[in-house]
Amino acid sequence: MTDVFSTLALNGVALMVAILLLWAYSVRIRDVSFIDAFWAFGMVVLAWATWAQSANPGARSNLILGLTTLWGMRLTIHLWVRWRAHGEDPRYTKIMASRMEKKGWSWAKTSLIAVFLTQAPLLFITCLPAQLGIWASEGGRTVIGPLGAVGAAIALIGIAFETIGDAQLNAFRKDPANKGKVLDTGLWRYTRHPNYFGDACTWWGIWLIAAESGLPGWISIVGPLFLTFTLTKWSGKPLLEYGMKKTRPGYAEYVARTSGFFPLPPKKG
Repeated sequence: MTDVFSTLALNGVALMVAILLLWAYSVRIRDVSFIDAFWAFGMVVLAWATWAQSANPGARSNLILGLTTLWGMRLTIHLWVRWRAHGEDPRYTKIMASRMEKKGWSWAKTSLIAVFLTQAPLLFITCLPAQLGIWASEGGRTVIGPLGAVGAAIALIGIAFETIGDAQLNAFRKDPANKGKVLDTGLWRYTRHPNYFGDACTWWGIWLIAAESGLPGWISIVGPLFLTFTLTKWSGKPLLEYGMKKTRPGYAEYVARTSGFFPLPPKKG
């Protein structure tokens, strides 16, 4: 059994190699926004790298690996297709322009420091439940108990929630009659961000499975805590809603009646 520090170190090296290759690609195409698609795929890579280093992965390792792969590959494909269809994300355009203006950096340096080297450690931290959960479940420590079963159910609910929400949004956007309008039906009637809520559910579920393996799994709580903070307070909901309020006339009313994260019945106005 490889010790946890060696496992995480090897994972970190693999991640950094991938990040630097992607940075080089971003310089060539002058667009960094495909990093969102790699965010999910990078976690799949880290989970598989940990599993591959396990001499005798068991049921819990396989469960965590399967859930991480299912979540990550679906989201990666969804975000990659969206990027290919719509091009550069305006959010990243603003981030790049602002940092270049303030720091006087070149495009390539800004891409490396402000986007890729920033994303790498955040991705690594978020994926700790999968990495530590798989590592700590090697060998005989594989029994999936009630906590793991609950975690698996929550993760599957999260994946389904996010998948349905994305499908509803795609269908809404494809209808020309909805241009400039706000989606407030389906899951979007109960939360303004079904996809973010689904992400959080998935990783809290994976953490519960990991926690059943012992102390390393419990320590990995930093992953879902950080992800939830990111989605609700930092680069997720705040940035997205700031832009939506400027481009969607009815968005302020939608915000007033609809929960910002947890699905709740809409407020009556």
